[in-house]
Amino acid sequence: MPPASALLPGDTAHLGAKVTPSGVNFCVYSKYATAVELCLFDREDSSQPSQSFYLHPQRHRIYHYWHARVEGIGAGQLYGYRVHGPWDPSRGLRFDARNLLLDPYGLAVVTPPDYRRCAGRSCAGEGFAMSMKSVVADPSRYDWEGDHPLRRQRSETVIYELHVRGFTRHPSSGVDPGRAGTYAGLIEKIPYLKDLGITAVELLPVFAFDPLDAPPGKTNYWGYAPISLFAPHRDYSSRRDPLGALDEFRDLVKALHRSGIEVILDVVFNHTAEGDEHGPSFCFRGFANEAYYLLEADRSRYANFSGTGNTLNANHPMVRRMVRHSLRYWVQHMHVDGFRFDLASVLARDERGQPMPLPPLLWDIETDPLLAGTKLIAEAWDAAGLYQVGSFIGDSWQEWNGRFRDDVRRFLKSDVGMVPRAALRALGSPDIYGHEEREAEQSVNFITCHDGFTLADLVSYNGKHNEANGEDNRDGSNDNASWNCGQEGPSDDPDVLALRQRQMRNCLAFLLISTGTPMLSMGDEVARSQAGNNNPYCQDNETSWFDWTLCKRQADLLRFVRQLIAQRMHRHHGGADHELPSLNELLQHQKIEWHGATLHQPDWSVDSRSFAITVTGEAIGIRLHFMANAYWEPLDFELPAADGLGSHWHRWIDTALPPPDDIADGWWEGPAVMSSCYRVAARSLVVLLVQLS
Repeated sequence: MPPASALLPGDTAHLGAKVTPSGVNFCVYSKYATAVELCLFDREDSSQPSQSFYLHPQRHRIYHYWHARVEGIGAGQLYGYRVHGPWDPSRGLRFDARNLLLDPYGLAVVTPPDYRRCAGRSCAGEGFAMSMKSVVADPSRYDWEGDHPLRRQRSETVIYELHVRGFTRHPSSGVDPGRAGTYAGLIEKIPYLKDLGITAVELLPVFAFDPLDAPPGKTNYWGYAPISLFAPHRDYSSRRDPLGALDEFRDLVKALHRSGIEVILDVVFNHTAEGDEHGPSFCFRGFANEAYYLLEADRSRYANFSGTGNTLNANHPMVRRMVRHSLRYWVQHMHVDGFRFDLASVLARDERGQPMPLPPLLWDIETDPLLAGTKLIAEAWDAAGLYQVGSFIGDSWQEWNGRFRDDVRRFLKSDVGMVPRAALRALGSPDIYGHEEREAEQSVNFITCHDGFTLADLVSYNGKHNEANGEDNRDGSNDNASWNCGQEGPSDDPDVLALRQRQMRNCLAFLLISTGTPMLSMGDEVARSQAGNNNPYCQDNETSWFDWTLCKRQADLLRFVRQLIAQRMHRHHGGADHELPSLNELLQHQKIEWHGATLHQPDWSVDSRSFAITVTGEAIGIRLHFMANAYWEPLDFELPAADGLGSHWHRWIDTALPPPDDIADGWWEGPAVMSSCYRVAARSLVVLLVQLS
């Protein structure tokens, strides 16, 4: 370890820890600090630093940046900071040099075996054996073997939302036990994803997070509790060396790219794991609490637009730069293809918490040339009521379409007044997005996601059952638009089970046939259940894990989904994104005819539960006739003339039929329909096709 004399002034060219030919340059931002100590450690469980460097304000500070270069160290060095300054919460200042702080720009984080989450100042002075530590990393030390982000067209994208640990942690996964629940374990399951037909995985948070940000005795499973915006979560790595997670994550990205699958990260820039005024100080709070967080008029309290205790001050110049640097790092050095922004509407709020018409951060992201072509997906709402679906800023953002989820759920369970809404959702939600003249794929359609019921639970429970979370079933949404099909929870009634299977196929067919970008949630293709828990954020157990035995037990449903995706991809025709038609152009260039059970007589009344639509796509040589019956009795639908090759329709999908007749292996391989009408069974969907001459 170099002596104290090896400490040089360094520079402010790079925030974080930058490896140089002779050592490491360190730089952090702290406006009101009076002194900063850089602490080096030999082990992740070291209680005291092996060496500390006091950064003198006269030699190691320029403006609000503290900087130093330490000679003789390099990648793999563990470190942290102690920051001195006033403890004055009334001014928004919360300095406490007894805490060891992570580097806000640190590229790797290690968590000691005896890590303990400490609230407020209660752990101060106990040494650093239980403290997380940053690790110096050199991102250029990796052989990408020619890999680069795929930049796949949005029009050919099918997203699969999954949890890195939960995907392979179940004993039935067949993954090597040493790699189960890790990035490496996910690599072993890429053939499954490729066979399913998805083109992009959307990974629940992989930024390093606090696993103990959960009720006592529980674990934060989902990962929406970030402690770093740059470091990959180490517990998802099968490697134990301090930098192993970086290479293993990049191995995963490279392997997915080789199979033609993009990587989209669910990123959390709206809050951190430090919580409210009673929470711990891991990083941001101890450097510049007044800059990193939105504070109330009473500066000792935190604004809470995220529902988690604090809210990042996203449009502060330092935070704006940090978020932009984070995104650029994950694209440039980790080769990810896109980002889904959790509670993205928070990022549109100013320092008073008011929505801004031109939010600087969002426009920074929108116009950043390095991010050009990167998929940007907004969860266009926040926990304080700001809802921007259809009005999110910019020309490149896609949006999670929460109205698609809600309207399709309610239509398929036979709620009144849902036919007009469901019909619009099937066509890409032109009522929401048509005014923007954007491509049809702006709408990310989904019926389920990590937050809420799984698809199997959506058709098995009328109400949530979150007792296992330890919050007396108060947590999680009370409005699920679900229906148990006649019996709450598990059932051995064959009629109930058959109806549930049909309703799941209805949901999947509606999702994958509709215009827009579809997103499946992990395990829905095999009816994964969480026993009615609609908020299992703290359930790191078989409640949340993917049970791979379902692939055999639900083989028919899995086949149904595979065929849906395969035929969706088969119908794709297009060039580069900029050549694709807007949603309005798409609808204008296709002949669309609406019907009810009687041709050309759609029933938009409040009591209607059915509709039909004929779409003639001259450009692709296909006419499609879609019939949706959410009524509890069968309906006879009149059919329009096929007017195509052979002059008759072919049945592609009938969700009421037993497998394998529920979906044909190909568009033209289903049986011909010779009649002028078709009986659509209760609560079912039918799709007929004809090839145009």
